[in-house]
Amino acid sequence: MPAPLRFDRVVVIGGGCYGSWYTQQLTRAIARRALIAGEILVVDRNADCQVGERLRQGAYAGAPVRLVVASWEAFLAAWLAEGPASLLHDALVPSPLMPHLCLDWLVTRARDRWPSRQISVQPLATVPPTPWQRASPDGRHYVSFATWMCPVNCIEPAKCPATRGPRDWSLPPTLRAFVAADPDLDGAGIFPCVHRTFGVGMIDVAPIAEADRQVASWGADGPCRVLVGTVSHCHGALGVLAIE
Repeated sequence: MPAPLRFDRVVVIGGGCYGSWYTQQLTRAIARRALIAGEILVVDRNADCQVGERLRQGAYAGAPVRLVVASWEAFLAAWLAEGPASLLHDALVPSPLMPHLCLDWLVTRARDRWPSRQISVQPLATVPPTPWQRASPDGRHYVSFATWMCPVNCIEPAKCPATRGPRDWSLPPTLRAFVAADPDLDGAGIFPCVHRTFGVGMIDVAPIAEADRQVASWGADGPCRVLVGTVSHCHGALGVLAIE
């Protein structure tokens, strides 16, 4: 039997239908000794969300599940401000429908750091080589290697369930190569969501906090443009953090 995954904190974004399913899966992983976690924190503004109701029913017995009643943005601001060293063993479980929270946090940090400078999210000047993509009016850009509808619980295995062939694509290396070839971009913060256990995808949190330090360094030298992406192998949300 492989050694269990170990985390200090696993934070689930949202306590609704997705968050309750992820929390149940994490509880099962703990019961099967596939996961050891100091805390499983579920963040939702509604104390009566599905996770809250199921907690009161004892649904997550045996797992250190706690509901944090707060906005996602406020929780992430306090959590990520702890810095990379304190977050080395923490993971984030995103919701498929959550906003681009990593980008939003980096934008807020940049505005707090440089209140007199123009900080914005700008559209991509060029687009990555993915077969599906859409630009949003708010400057965000959404990309996918899939031109079909994927099941929400797909773990992106080596053999694609839709094509029944090898999954010979992955967004993190694709985007890093894209940034390296684009002279208009000064750097990138790419945050991969990898499926870890019992169908639950997680993002390592320390690199998000480290990206804030990198943005501070790049921005200290003058204007810069940084591609920020929260991505899985197949799908991603992107945006250019522009500091004038």
